[in-house]
Amino acid sequence: MSKIFKKFTGPLVSLLFLLNMTSVGYAETTVSAEVSFIFNTFLFLVCGFLVMFMAAGFAMLEAGMVTSKSVSVICAKNIGLFSIAGIMFWMFGYNLAYGIPEGGYIGKFIPWSDASKIDTGYADGSDWYFQMVFCATTVSIVSGTMAERIKLWPFFLFAAILSGIIYPIVMGWQWGGGWLAAAGFNDFAGSTLVHSTGGAAALAGAILLGPRLGRFTKTGEPAPIKPFAASSIPLVTLGIFILWLGWFGFNGGSQLAIGTAVDAIAVSKIFMNTFLAGAGGVMSAAIVTRIAFRKTDVIQMLNGCIGGLVAITAEPLMPSPLAAILIGAVGGIIVVYGTKFLLTMKIDDVVGAIPAHLFAGIWGTLAVPITNSGASFGTQLLGVVSINVFVFIVSFIIWFLMRSTFGIRLSKEGETKGTDVTETGVIAYAIRD
Repeated sequence: MSKIFKKFTGPLVSLLFLLNMTSVGYAETTVSAEVSFIFNTFLFLVCGFLVMFMAAGFAMLEAGMVTSKSVSVICAKNIGLFSIAGIMFWMFGYNLAYGIPEGGYIGKFIPWSDASKIDTGYADGSDWYFQMVFCATTVSIVSGTMAERIKLWPFFLFAAILSGIIYPIVMGWQWGGGWLAAAGFNDFAGSTLVHSTGGAAALAGAILLGPRLGRFTKTGEPAPIKPFAASSIPLVTLGIFILWLGWFGFNGGSQLAIGTAVDAIAVSKIFMNTFLAGAGGVMSAAIVTRIAFRKTDVIQMLNGCIGGLVAITAEPLMPSPLAAILIGAVGGIIVVYGTKFLLTMKIDDVVGAIPAHLFAGIWGTLAVPITNSGASFGTQLLGVVSINVFVFIVSFIIWFLMRSTFGIRLSKEGETKGTDVTETGVIAYAIRD
C-alpha cells in the first residue's frame, strides 16, 4: 500500500504545484549567466539549421517551377549562391552590418572574428551563423526570378556583391543599430530587410534582363503557358513545405534569446503566428483565384503561403492569432494580383518571387503599427522606401554594368537549347519537354 502511495504521491504533488503556478501566473526564476548563454546559443544554432534548410526549399521550388531543360542550372545556382554568401558574409558582410556606428550608415570592411564572452549572452559564432543564413536567403530570392535566360557566372558575381555589400549595409541600418534603428523602424525578422531586399534586387535584374524568348506575344499578352509549364508541381509543393518549416527558425530565432520563461513563451507565440499567417496566405489565394478566375490555382496557393509568411515576418510576436491569419491572408491576395500586375508590365518572374517577397514584404512592414502600438506608420514607410529604393538603384547599376561589359543573358541559341545544356552540360531529366 505504501509503495502505491509513494508511486502516485510524487506526480500528484507536481501536478498540484503546476496548477498553483497557472492560477497565479508562472513563477519567475533566474538562471545563471552561463546557462542563459548556452540556451541562447542553442537557439541560434537550431534556428540557423532550420533557415539553412530553406535553401533546399528554394532549390526545390525553383527546380519545379522552371521547364525541365533548366533544372540542373537551378541546382548549381542554389548551392553556389549559398557558398558564395557564406564566404562573403565572413569576409565583409558581418562587420559591415554590426561594425556600424550607432545611428550610422555603414560598418567596416573587415573579416569576422570571435570575441565571445559570457556577458554577451551567446557565442559569437552562433550569431554569425544565424545571420549568415539570413544573408544567403536574401540571395536565394533573386535566383528564381531570372531563371532560364541568365548566365550562371554573372549571377554568381551579383550574388557576391549582394551578400557581401548590399544586404549587409541595409541590415546594419536596422539590426546593426544604424540610422533606421535610431529612427524607430521595426522589422522583427526581415519582411523588408531580407525579403524586400531580395525582391528589389530581383526586380532590377528582371527589367534589364528581359523576359524569356516567346514569353509575351507581339501584342504584349502573355503567351500560352504550355511552352513554359512548370517541370514538377510536386517539387514546388515540397519546396514550399520545406520553406514553411524553415520559417519557424527564421522568425522564432529572431527573438534572439530563450534563456527565460518570457522568451520561451514569446518564441512559442511566434511559431504559432508564423504558421497561421502561412495558412491564411494559402487559403486567401485559393479563394481569390476560384472567385476571380474560376480555377483554384495551385501555384498561387503555394506562393500565397510564401506571401503570408513574408507578411508576418516584420512582426510575428504582437498579433493575435486572428490578426496573424488576416495579415497572412492579405499577403496571399497581394501575391495573386501582384503576379497579374507583373504580367501586365511584361516583367517575367519565373517563380513569382517579386510579388511574394517584395510586394508582400512591403505590406507586412507597413502593417506593423496595426498590432504594435510602439511602431509608427511614418517611420515604417521611411524604412520601406529607403531600403527598397537603395537596393533597386544599386542593383540596377550593377546589373547594367555587367550587361554592358561581359553580358548577363544567354544567346538565343543557348536559351532555346536550355540552360542545362548550355551552362552545365548536365541534363536533369532523361525525358525532355
